[in-house]
Amino acid sequence: MSYTSETPFDSIEGSHQYVSLLAEAIDEARREVDEEIALAMREGPERRKEALQIVAYNLAKLSLHIKTSGRILNDLRSLRRLLQSEREPSQPLVRAASQD
Repeated sequence: MSYTSETPFDSIEGSHQYVSLLAEAIDEARREVDEEIALAMREGPERRKEALQIVAYNLAKLSLHIKTSGRILNDLRSLRRLLQSEREPSQPLVRAASQD
């Protein structure tokens, strides 16, 4: 009986993929906000420019957190693979045991 994922977060790989997509969306939003800031500096009210700068700052913080989360998920995938390979007997040990 094998387990079937019900959500993208049921596996490290699914979570990593989701975080990668989220990082792309945040980068796109940052580019759009930067364009809006440039426009507001030329012709918008000061209050709008300040609000957009706060948005840009928060998106930068969010981007940093998401990228850190992606690296952590990548580390977890690597560690899982390492631990799983340690559980499997290596080929030379199997052959040596079968020769006895």
